Amino acid sequence: MTITALTAPIATTATDDTARTAEVDNRATYVSFGLAYVFGHGASALSQGANPLVSMPGWLPTVILGIGLAAGTVHATIAATRAQRGASTSDVRSARLLGLSWLSAFAALFLAITGLTATLDMPELQTTLWPTGAGLVVGLLYLGEGAARRNVLHYSLGTWLALISTAALFLSTPGLFWVLAVAGGGGYAVAAVLERRRLTAGNHALR
Repeated sequence: MTITALTAPIATTATDDTARTAEVDNRATYVSFGLAYVFGHGASALSQGANPLVSMPGWLPTVILGIGLAAGTVHATIAATRAQRGASTSDVRSARLLGLSWLSAFAALFLAITGLTATLDMPELQTTLWPTGAGLVVGLLYLGEGAARRNVLHYSLGTWLALISTAALFLSTPGLFWVLAVAGGGGYAVAAVLERRRLTAGNHALR
């Protein structure tokens, strides 16, 4: 007598270990940050220097830049939160650590600029160190996020921002702000256009 063992296929379900974080749609974030760079740093470029092209209150460019960056931060938070739905525990933890790294990085930047300008007794340096330092920090954070999420576009944008922000230090005002406005804002604009193509290619790959 022979016995034939019939094995039924075992249904598998996604667990916390196999679920993956969805793609983060950065288009709204890129557009918000790009507009902040163009209008915020652009206003500084127009209103600063030995012969300013436009007269405006010194606080206005900072406010314009701050509004754009705040809007971009909100969009980035919303996009990251949506991408975490259904993700594994480890992926959610990684995303949260990446979010906390922004607080740590800018706290360190604040201490570095404040300490340096106080030690040298040159508070006017903050005018150039803050915009360039912030661009460098954002670029480096994008590098980390791009590597963690395997997002080449995000990684490339981070590289661009880090390089042009530090290269701008070779120029005095208003040239420094022109570089940030044109090269920085332009980088975000290109990234916003390419982001749609990246997401479309990713959706086709999943089918």
